[in-house]
Order: sequence, then structure tokens, then C-alpha cells
Amino acid sequence: MTTTQTPQAIAGQKQEQDVAFYLRRAFKDHPEVLVINDFRFTFNDETAQIDHLIIYTYGFVLIESKSIKGHVEVNQQGEWTRSHGSKWFGMPSPIKQVELQQALLKEMLKQHRSEILGKLLGIRQQSFGMRCWDHVCAVSSDAVINRDTMPTAISELLVKTEFLVDKLEKIMNLKSKFMRIINVSDTPPDFNQQELNSITKFLIDRHIDPHQPTSEITLAQTQQVREPIAHFEVNKAVEAQTQAITQSTTHSILSCKHCGESTNYTPMYGKFGYYIKCNQCTKNTPMKQTCPQCQSKNIKIQKRSQSYTLTCQDCSHSSQVILN
Repeated sequence: MTTTQTPQAIAGQKQEQDVAFYLRRAFKDHPEVLVINDFRFTFNDETAQIDHLIIYTYGFVLIESKSIKGHVEVNQQGEWTRSHGSKWFGMPSPIKQVELQQALLKEMLKQHRSEILGKLLGIRQQSFGMRCWDHVCAVSSDAVINRDTMPTAISELLVKTEFLVDKLEKIMNLKSKFMRIINVSDTPPDFNQQELNSITKFLIDRHIDPHQPTSEITLAQTQQVREPIAHFEVNKAVEAQTQAITQSTTHSILSCKHCGESTNYTPMYGKFGYYIKCNQCTKNTPMKQTCPQCQSKNIKIQKRSQSYTLTCQDCSHSSQVILN
């Protein structure tokens, strides 16, 4: 099976990959910042796709990625235009787009707040209303932005990719735990680590893979997440993965790399991806294995319900993990 992509689609994917790279470099080891790339969900019969979603101590930041070559202008009515060669074209406002996504996400989290957040002092149900909600649009670094005639409110939300992390750090304004204690009146309500994990798991459970309509990407179903989730990416399907569907699927049997135990373990998801935790020696073993076809280590793991599939990104060989 082959797919044909337009130059615009390829450029859009490249822009999202660039943004994901900067986010990964900046926050992959930050215990209070979680990132989901290409998050798609459905709520109240409405579907939304968020290019990049940041969940952090004080709230949420949504990032809309736009590949724009040439000039971009926004008039006082908030209408966007972009140049292509010597011609100008109108374009939908990415700011309005991300605002609609944010509203739907906020509504979904609010409705499910009792499942995600605990009660304050064991009495009052916490919510998402008082949290920080922000959004920005990250455009290609080679775009030419005419800020002189652009409304200030829109200019503040429009940032080039290489300056995105600086913008996010100002928005999130993360403070040390000590500063939060001594400046309680100047600090917004914050999520603790357990709540951050709970929110992330809730969202990942509801992610929709557009290339696998019936698939479900979830964290391992365990009684508790034992390792902080510092970073999570919902990776876009690529042509190699599409081709892999047509190939025969082999099977891989997992066992603990420390003690050899092959039956008494628990599948889990943590900071570095999917792994199994041995109940015998209590040590961890990554699910990623060397490709049996080409020996590549460039492996991606996809979870559907309770099954795991390993797909080689180099030769497209696919194998299903057998959990004993």
C-alpha cells in the first residue's frame, strides 16, 4: 500500500516534528511538564486534534503548529493572509482553531473531574476551572511576520519555532516548591505528581489514532503508575507503518533480562516508554527489542487494548509481543 502526500502536507508534518523536537529537548526530563504530540479526541460528538498539548503543574498550554513559507499578515479584524510567490491568499485563523480545541478539552476534563482529581482536604471536589489555560501558534522559522499592522493580542500568541521554549517558560512561570510555599498568595493552584499522572493517563486513554480507527492507546492497566511520566508522544503514522500492516506478523516472547522470568511480570508505561516490571526480581525490562528482520533498534511500540505491536521503522517488519 502506498500513500501520496502533497508538498503542503509534508511541510506541515516537518513543522510539527520541529516543534516536537524543541519540546522534547526542553522538557523530556522535567518532572512537572508532560507533553502529548498530535493528540486527537472526541467529546460530545465533536472531534478535535491538538498538535501539541502541554500539561504542567499549573495547568495546560495548547500549541498549534503552522508551516508558513513567505509572509504572514493579520488585519485588525483578525483575518489572516499569507503569501506564496507573488500572490496572497486568505487562510483560516490558527488562533481561532486552537481556541475551539481548548474549549472542548476544558469541557471534557471538567465533566470527568471526579475521575481524575481528588478532593481538597477530602471534602471539596477539585476542578479545572481555576487552572491556567493558555495557547500559542508556532510558525515556521523562515516565515516573515508583519507585526507592525498585526493586533497586539494576536502578535503575543504568534511565535517562531526557535523561540517557542522561551515563550513557554514565560507562560508557565514554574516556581520551585520552596517559592510556592513562601508565596502562596501569588501562586495559582497546582497539580501534584499523582494528579499530573492521572490527567495524562486519562487523556492517553482517549487518544484516537486516525490511521487505526479502532485502536486505543493507553497506559498499562496497573493499580498505580510507579514511575513519573515525564514525557509522552503520540507518534504520527508514517508510510513504513502503513506498509507493515500488509506484512505477516510474527511474535516475540518477552522475559526479564535480569533473571529470565517469562511469566510473572506486569506490563507498564513509564518515562522511557513501555516496559515490563518483573514481579520476581522487581527489575524492569524494556519492551523494545532488536528487529529480527534487519537487526535495527529503531523500533516503535503501539498498544491496542491489551496487545502490543513492535514495528521496525527501517524495514517495516512487525511483530506482536506475547505477554505470558
